[in-house]
Amino acid sequence: MFEDPRSRALLDRIKLVAPSAANVLILGETGTGKELIARDIHQLSARGAGPFVGVNCGAFSENLVESELFGHERGAFTGALGARAGWFEAAEGGTLFLDEIGELPLHLQVKLLRVLQEQQVVRIGSRQPIEIDVRIVASTNIDLEKAVTTGRFREDLYFRLNVATLRVAPLRERRGDLLPLAHYFLREYSQRLGTNVRLSKEAEEYLLNGYSWPGNIRELENVIHHALIVCDGQAILPSDLNLTNLRAVNQSGPTALQDTKTSGEEQLRNALLTLFMEEPAQLHSLIEDTVIRTAYSFCHRNQVQTARLLGISRNIVRARLAHCAEIPSSRAHRSPQ
Repeated sequence: MFEDPRSRALLDRIKLVAPSAANVLILGETGTGKELIARDIHQLSARGAGPFVGVNCGAFSENLVESELFGHERGAFTGALGARAGWFEAAEGGTLFLDEIGELPLHLQVKLLRVLQEQQVVRIGSRQPIEIDVRIVASTNIDLEKAVTTGRFREDLYFRLNVATLRVAPLRERRGDLLPLAHYFLREYSQRLGTNVRLSKEAEEYLLNGYSWPGNIRELENVIHHALIVCDGQAILPSDLNLTNLRAVNQSGPTALQDTKTSGEEQLRNALLTLFMEEPAQLHSLIEDTVIRTAYSFCHRNQVQTARLLGISRNIVRARLAHCAEIPSSRAHRSPQ
């Protein structure tokens, strides 16, 4: 289902990287299939018979992620009624996939670095190291090099993870995959729904040229699923395709995207110039708080999505929201330990 030359080159690189024991860093936008690539690496390696454990580093609160990764002993904190192995131990002999590694808090980045160096994990509440044999595959949708320069990600951990790098292009940059993927999802969901529907030529043309796919492969899958549900004929028509207006483009293709981007940047510049002339107090803080609050509202008050949109960590989002009184301070939300 991957026909685009960029995808074929990536698949060839995966075949070279997978048999080694090297840590792998997968870079790409949300929805591009980074976990599928991680699973391919696992299956093509000597660890294929072992467990594959996927963990989203941005899905847990800061006070829980350490316990989830490294485990804890009974009585280590309030609520720890028994000993529990962490994800590193669960992946013993296999592959641990650390999704959204850029969301990991700095103090846990230090502990993760030590685990990678020593090949040992120490549970919370214990002093006894546990030997582990785990291959790490990490992924992120943020610019880790930029995060390193701004102090949001440790340089030594970056180099420890970045032994082999795989860059996954967004779907809009590998349109040769669009129709093969669309037909793959069409077959999958047709079997589930018990239907026999095809894509019309008009729908295929619209999928290729009428949209920029900000949600990538995941969005394409949802679009095909929806089209099968609402289609009342034997062929899916453009009107059956439920495409959002986030980045709709016309027949001019990518140029329209660039024009929209330029227009947005110009509007931002004009708004900043207006603020500069007004000379409000604490201008930098005002701008930063406005950006955070606006992005938070745009993401339906979801901190993880806000962090991804802005390319910063969830901890920074939480702290800035607390600063501008959007949410209570993070301390007030900590569960007892």
